[in-house]
Amino acid sequence: MENRKEEKVTLLPRRLFLRLAALALAAVLALGLTACDSSGGHIVKPSTGSSQPFEMHFIDVGQALSVLVECDGQFMLYDGGNVDDGSLVVSYLQKQGVEQLQYVFCSHAHEDHVGGLAAVMAKFPAGHAYSPVTESSTKCFNDFVKYTQQQGLQLEVPSVGTVWPLGSATVTMLGPVTQYSETNNTSLVLRIDYGNTSFLLTGDMENTAEADLVNSGANLKADVLQVGHHGSSTSTGYLFLNAVLPEMGIISCGAGNKYGHPHEETLSILRDAKVDVYRTDLQGTITIGSDGQNFTVGTERFVPDSQLNPTDPSSSSTAQQAYIGNVNSKKFHLPTCANLPAKKNQILFSSYDEAIAAGYTPCASCIK
Repeated sequence: MENRKEEKVTLLPRRLFLRLAALALAAVLALGLTACDSSGGHIVKPSTGSSQPFEMHFIDVGQALSVLVECDGQFMLYDGGNVDDGSLVVSYLQKQGVEQLQYVFCSHAHEDHVGGLAAVMAKFPAGHAYSPVTESSTKCFNDFVKYTQQQGLQLEVPSVGTVWPLGSATVTMLGPVTQYSETNNTSLVLRIDYGNTSFLLTGDMENTAEADLVNSGANLKADVLQVGHHGSSTSTGYLFLNAVLPEMGIISCGAGNKYGHPHEETLSILRDAKVDVYRTDLQGTITIGSDGQNFTVGTERFVPDSQLNPTDPSSSSTAQQAYIGNVNSKKFHLPTCANLPAKKNQILFSSYDEAIAAGYTPCASCIK
């Protein structure tokens, strides 16, 4: 856990009524009504810096996902990023002391999740490899299958309700609970419990599969949620978030990605539900350690909370500060933006609201 900023997170009782009220209010907002902003969260104390017996690493693989889980010296990997991320993931696992993987999970067959797994399977022996499908038309998926078979393993499709031990933690397969034609909805949904702490990995599961999962009666309440589909508005609906009620939401996405992830709608829902947001695009690799009761959170870079979820009313994106507009594109930027217009095309605004009132729209790269 070198070169990381760390903090200790002490979980409080869940305050269910407050959170349910916040989500109910957020649902009203979604219907177009207006309400006051609210904020909340867990208590943060200085970290002791000690390693924990359980760690979950959200590896910074840009606009992709790769999660390493360690408990009592045993390891599992959930996704491997894009093909080009393979060497990065292998290097990261080596630095964490991984020599073999108990389980390798491909959440679903899209490249930004399966792409790097071929490199992982070529380097590390695995006990089992799982995926929602055993065949796909893409080379990256077929390479994953190839290197899995070279180990003498067959790619397995796990069943809902399957439970795997990982050290003293347990991993439970919750979804998908039915068949889907949309690949994102086929994402393997895993619940991981260690002591009194819990984690939920959702891949790119979208609203339809979320609703089906909630209606299945699965135990979804978890302290830490991997926010689905890189923070896209197609995932993390009110119904699902109401069932999970997480303390923390981890978003794996790439800086300045072309999809605009994470979407403002998702960030607003997380804010209204009092979920503390962590993001790989801003903070780099995020490591969450647990002693079974409390968490330590380590990040590669420190970022103020107001930047992690700029829908927050205290966000710097609406603060009184200078912005530079482009008279040609009608976009406005932070003074530090790499895409500032030439001097002759610049116009200065003293606030976010002034720029909006003048008919300008915020730059997607520098104003999140």
